[in-house]
Amino acid sequence: MSNPNPVSESQNAAARRIHHLSSQLANQIAAGEVVERPASVVKELLENSLDAGATQIEIDVEQGGTRLIRVRDNGVGIHRDDLVLALNRHATSKIIDASDLDGIVTLGFRGEALPSIASISRMSLVSRQQGDDSGWRVSSEGYAPEEAAVPCAHPLGTTVEIRDLFFNTPARRKFLRKEKTEFNHLEEVIKRIALSRFDVGLQLKHNQRVVLSLRPVTNVDHYIDRVEAVCGQPFRQHALAIEYEAAGLRLWGWVALPAFSRSQADMQYFYVNGRVVRDKLVSHAIRQAYRDVLYHGRHPAFVLNLEMSSEQVDVNVHPTKHEVRFREGRLAHDFIFRAIHRSLAEVRPGDAESGISTDQPLPSLGPNLSTPATQVPLQTSSQPGASLRGATTTYTRQSNISLGMREPLNDVYQALANVTAIPAAIDVESEETDASEVPPLGFAVAQLHGVYILAQNEAGLILVDMHAAHERITYEWMKRTFNEGGVKSQPLLVPLSIAVNQKEAALAEEFSTVFASLGFDIQRIAPEVLVVREVPTLLSDADIETLVRDVLADINTYGESVRVQERLNEVLSTMACHGSVRANRMLTLPEMNALLRDMERTERSGQCNHGRPTWTQMTLAELDKLFLRGR
Repeated sequence: MSNPNPVSESQNAAARRIHHLSSQLANQIAAGEVVERPASVVKELLENSLDAGATQIEIDVEQGGTRLIRVRDNGVGIHRDDLVLALNRHATSKIIDASDLDGIVTLGFRGEALPSIASISRMSLVSRQQGDDSGWRVSSEGYAPEEAAVPCAHPLGTTVEIRDLFFNTPARRKFLRKEKTEFNHLEEVIKRIALSRFDVGLQLKHNQRVVLSLRPVTNVDHYIDRVEAVCGQPFRQHALAIEYEAAGLRLWGWVALPAFSRSQADMQYFYVNGRVVRDKLVSHAIRQAYRDVLYHGRHPAFVLNLEMSSEQVDVNVHPTKHEVRFREGRLAHDFIFRAIHRSLAEVRPGDAESGISTDQPLPSLGPNLSTPATQVPLQTSSQPGASLRGATTTYTRQSNISLGMREPLNDVYQALANVTAIPAAIDVESEETDASEVPPLGFAVAQLHGVYILAQNEAGLILVDMHAAHERITYEWMKRTFNEGGVKSQPLLVPLSIAVNQKEAALAEEFSTVFASLGFDIQRIAPEVLVVREVPTLLSDADIETLVRDVLADINTYGESVRVQERLNEVLSTMACHGSVRANRMLTLPEMNALLRDMERTERSGQCNHGRPTWTQMTLAELDKLFLRGR
């Protein structure tokens, strides 16, 4: 029955004296921060094993981890005199004084995990170090541990056994999900650990059945084998290996090509110095790198490792250590964005088709991510039905293919035309090329329903969406042309005043050169007032006030903003869509081949401006299977 007089109860509470919490209650409160579900326990225990130098870890769980969690490793073990101390709060071997917090290299260091877990379970801790004749055990049942360890048989290393999780905190236990759900969370934790430490073998059993068995991998060239074991073969087939190093930062791993996008963000593994993190700055940088090639509402897949000096990242910002804080957040954001953005841009149809990025050693991109020199498209002339082998094909150099680009449709088109005129096809010196070197997208053989180009290459059949492909080619050309000519500005007839807070006004002043480079003339005329006098010509009809506010918010959060560039790209994308060859436009074979050659030389040509695929390959083996050949 509820208290009929809540006022008197609050008065009694106010009259209570300050007192120390019991160790048991303090540990249970700490457990609420560290232990959310069985998966949280497994994460903490695995990190302890890795810090102990383990090369083989076995995990046994029952009933999704609620009944039993047993983690056994072959690490250095715990000294028998330290076993009891290990179950006391704030006891750790990993840091000594405050100066160690500036360069933490271990996964665990707070000294809260074991006592917190012990306070809400029945725990057994057994360990044996090199030179000991036997192992030593200490136990706890939700309260203070035993006063002394007892000898027992045990191999070198440590075993932590957790039974009846939350047995003494039923309010926490009732929030657990079904066994399958809890086990899925637990398995995901192990997969994340597996992709951070390729050199460690891992085995997972659930209800006495082996679910996951991963051998140690010491050869860098075979790291992709473990990635496939965790992420699946489709990820491997679409994975692009990257490695980039600059400014004391190194990013390496694999990013999936846009064709392998996901409906959920369920295949995103990012590590900072081997630590699993979920950081909003990192997520933002990766989303921006994919923004021009990913279909709306889809999520990229990746396995990436960021390495940096331990002094440049603060891992002591959250009890679960999932979040980190970079000393130079803007540098880290820009580094991650540029590395992935450039890696995706450099993929050409031949690369994606052959899968060279997955089974070869991680490539070194080097410190220069600048845009490569403009490549000259080629127009191909071939005879209908000519054999690909043994024939000779003439390539004619030209400045760009001409598939009937429309005249500027409005002032926006004219603004781009003022930067540089859209080039027409200009034939120059031709050269003979051996056609036995078949281009990745092969040679056109027909057009289907005025929409698709059918081409033949060495692997089989290529099918191209001609509008989507030409749209991407036109879009990339427009972006390059626009950027080379600089952003054109136009003054506002009536300057726009924007009321902001003092922090936003200070950011506008600090980043005035950034705004200027994007075509804005923004001045601070009062402590909390900005005035916009000029805007980019292509954005004259945009909601300028909202755009400026969003840019300032991005700069405040991430140290930079790409919103203006995104809006400019949206306009250019619309222009490219209207200016590209339309469906039902009949093309000649030379025109179709010219489009194929430009696709092979255009950045991000595998997707149109909206993220949809532009071409697909059907191999001879797939065609034979379709028609039951060879049976």
